[in-house]
Amino acid sequence: MEEPETLDALRRQLVPAIADAAAFDGWSMEAVVHAARMADVDPELAKYAFRDGPMAMIATWVGHVDARMAATVSAESLTGLPIRERIRRLVMARLDAVAGREEALTRALAIMAMPQNAVAATRLGWRSADAMWRLAGDTATDYNHYTKRAILAGIYAATLHVFARDKSENKAETRAFLDRRIEGIIRFEKAKGRMLGASEERFSVTRFLGRLRYPAR
Repeated sequence: MEEPETLDALRRQLVPAIADAAAFDGWSMEAVVHAARMADVDPELAKYAFRDGPMAMIATWVGHVDARMAATVSAESLTGLPIRERIRRLVMARLDAVAGREEALTRALAIMAMPQNAVAATRLGWRSADAMWRLAGDTATDYNHYTKRAILAGIYAATLHVFARDKSENKAETRAFLDRRIEGIIRFEKAKGRMLGASEERFSVTRFLGRLRYPAR
């Protein structure tokens, strides 16, 4: 078998199988070795590629999900859609990309929640949010660029936790969770805007996403 040209390519090649193995072995070198053997790759080379440990594996998996999302939902397919529908489709595309690997996701979330991984986990959340906003057509360059991404990262994280424990058919509870938050916030903001008057209060996407960040179930 021809070896990947770079370690990055090797990591991308192996990470889907590592995620499968992580459901049983955790995000561990055992999972890496299992994936390497499945792909007919030298296990020692695979272990070297992931020598930085579980967060390196998880970061590669997040990159895999980013790529799957971009392949599933193009920027062109979102053109003309309301912002709520763009965000909903992008979040659901990411969840669909990890469907069937809920145990691996649960273990990944636990590792990311460890204090020593807080900075790396925040960066991963930011990267995912940035990928979604770019596909959604966001061109903000002022402070909104940063607040939108920080807020969407929080929304996505909250939805991931619901998704990981959702046992309903076709993840209906997760879909309803996300939709309720979106629709509820939009109705509230529109009603408030009508009461206060357009000159005093206009619907704000930033406020809308901010209220989604820490939703109550």
